[in-house]
Amino acid sequence: MKTPILGAFLLTMMFSCKPSVKNQASESAAKTDDSIMQIARKTFKILPSVAESKDNPLTPSKVKLGKLLYFDTRLSMTGKNSCNSCHNLATYGVDNKATSTGDAGQQGNRNSPTVFNAALHNMQFWDGRAKDVEEQAGMPILNPVEMAIPHKGFLVNRLSSVKLYQDMFKKAFPDEKKPVSYANLQKAIGAFERTLLTPSRFDKYMAGDKTAITSEEKAGLKVFFDSGCNNCHFGVGIGGGTLQKFGLVTNYRTLTRSKMDDEGRKKVTKNPADKDVFKVPGLRNSAGTYPYFHDGSIADLDTAVKIMGKAQLNKNLTDAEVKMIVAFLNSLSGNINPDDKIAPPELVKNRN
Repeated sequence: MKTPILGAFLLTMMFSCKPSVKNQASESAAKTDDSIMQIARKTFKILPSVAESKDNPLTPSKVKLGKLLYFDTRLSMTGKNSCNSCHNLATYGVDNKATSTGDAGQQGNRNSPTVFNAALHNMQFWDGRAKDVEEQAGMPILNPVEMAIPHKGFLVNRLSSVKLYQDMFKKAFPDEKKPVSYANLQKAIGAFERTLLTPSRFDKYMAGDKTAITSEEKAGLKVFFDSGCNNCHFGVGIGGGTLQKFGLVTNYRTLTRSKMDDEGRKKVTKNPADKDVFKVPGLRNSAGTYPYFHDGSIADLDTAVKIMGKAQLNKNLTDAEVKMIVAFLNSLSGNINPDDKIAPPELVKNRN
């Protein structure tokens, strides 16, 4: 017959040796958290401090000139538009319009993508027709709808007549006899754009800080993986690295009710197989880069996520799943350097 003291002792030992349900749940959650973090590190990359280029080495003088050019409306024919007009650095690098208004008041036919972190992408424009931000920088300037400069020489002559630009181009490109050139304009703007990176809480999480994002955001990251979103949205930009048909499962127009019949990359290649093929957008700062898709047809992020689930993955995401994915996307909203939002003081002082 067991004494009361011995019975109590055995009972205490039994419960002290067996982990509580609460502890087991905590350990399981920690393992899940570690597993998700490992998958994230394999799928994505932490944002670097700048987007370096072998072909366009960054220098302070070149970046400073690039910022001046980025904000200068003299890069458009009538002087109404600058790069910042459509890619506003105060609003996550977009103008939050479905399509942008050009220099002469004409409307563009595609949504202006964000310039933040774009230098890390493998291509530029919705149809991927430019290989990098330097090539991209020169195209809207000569586009008759966007900035409407008639030819490269016109703009070179315009900038060459400005003493400020004479001095700044010479400082940025000291080894060239004629530093004020269209190619150097592209390099300077590209250099500035290579500094426009926005580190986020998610980057801290990727670096090992498990508290940097919330439990809801982690749950959203898991749904993001479980749903297959990472098949297209991967890498340092969480997208921006590949071209993909929009509407793998069903015609996207039936979901977005798009008013424009844009056939995407087919317009560039003339290849029927490229119909409705577009660059996969990067998802960094996506909470602030509305409206969404190449035609700006969808105003809110929840709807855009739901449409992507159906159009690309043939999944009818529940409202709860959408909410969790959007929570994860919110963790990708980064920090914008306050100085980047403000036009250079030299531009105001020297505007002719």
